[in-house]
Amino acid sequence: MKNKIKIMTVFGTRPEAIKMAPLIKELEKESASFITKNIITAQHREMLDQVLTIFKIKPDFDLNIMKKNQSLSDITVTVSQDLAEIFQKERPNLVLVHGDTTTTFATSLSAFYQQIPIGHVEAGLRTWQKYSPFPEEMNREMVDDLSDLYFAPTKKNYDNLISEHKDKNKIFITGNTGIDALKYTVNDSFDSPEFNDIDFSKKIILLTAHRRENQGKKMEKMFQAILNVVKSDRNFLLVYPVHRSPAVQKAAYDVFNNEDQVKLINPLDVVHFHNLIKRSFVILSDSGGVQEEAPALNKPVLVLRDTTERPEAVQTGAIKLVGTDPYTIEHALRKLVSDPIEYKKMAEAKNPYGDGQSAQRIVSAIKYYFDLNPCRPNAFV
Repeated sequence: MKNKIKIMTVFGTRPEAIKMAPLIKELEKESASFITKNIITAQHREMLDQVLTIFKIKPDFDLNIMKKNQSLSDITVTVSQDLAEIFQKERPNLVLVHGDTTTTFATSLSAFYQQIPIGHVEAGLRTWQKYSPFPEEMNREMVDDLSDLYFAPTKKNYDNLISEHKDKNKIFITGNTGIDALKYTVNDSFDSPEFNDIDFSKKIILLTAHRRENQGKKMEKMFQAILNVVKSDRNFLLVYPVHRSPAVQKAAYDVFNNEDQVKLINPLDVVHFHNLIKRSFVILSDSGGVQEEAPALNKPVLVLRDTTERPEAVQTGAIKLVGTDPYTIEHALRKLVSDPIEYKKMAEAKNPYGDGQSAQRIVSAIKYYFDLNPCRPNAFV
């Protein structure tokens, strides 16, 4: 057999790690064909390390770039420079990146400068608005311009790439690897001491919020609107794993501190977080990944953003885009928690993002690209 294909995965944040983990595990099964090396930038150090431990992933290179108050420019320069040296020495046949982080963009730029092919996992997501979300929208657009292989979760993402004149022969509709990750993390009998202070006899309203464009007074007003609904019924309990951003911490504690129907907790590892979604009643979030994970667990999601790059779940009715206006948020949440028909319609809507086999499709596509598979893999539908 000819020499094995060397593949390098590069990621730096918790969401990237969660979605790359199933793919790394699948690549490890193909050791007869591939040499897999994993690089972490540690753009988010602590939360990233939790995922590595849970999925038993050992990085071959750790750039350890995280520093206090680092800017997007700091991350871009440091990652691209540090990776250049590794790429020059290792000369991988393919670099795999995920999604839309600054690590993803800087990695793709560095690989491009070394003329190394790039595979983009979760390609083709778009809001078509430059600053929404910021900086993710431009990160993913620029990464797709640099990429050689596109692993699009849905047909909509495929269509976006085609509209940008990407080569259809290089685009593969795979589903989203985030749904694959749920197979590793969710357990109906899961329990943990970290949940001891959460009263699951209550209806849990789970909140996640951290986006830069939502921070400041806007976030405080959003939180107050949510609190108004929570306090309207003693059977509600708001649980908020608070992001470590100082701006998010300030907003959360200014609004929610000392409220007996609110539990402010530390950020959770992926296993605890996925199982908390499973046991919640309603999800409020400005996250991207939660828009995919919660529908897979039959939980309605109100998205605290004005735009979403994941319109498929809006179309099926699994999520609802409610924006950032406090009145709109409060009205939508009151309706959802008080209207059984509305709740049932959202909870039972089809999840359009995956069937748990996305990583297998991506590996098959990579083998096809390198002429190790004669047949193009079937698309996720």
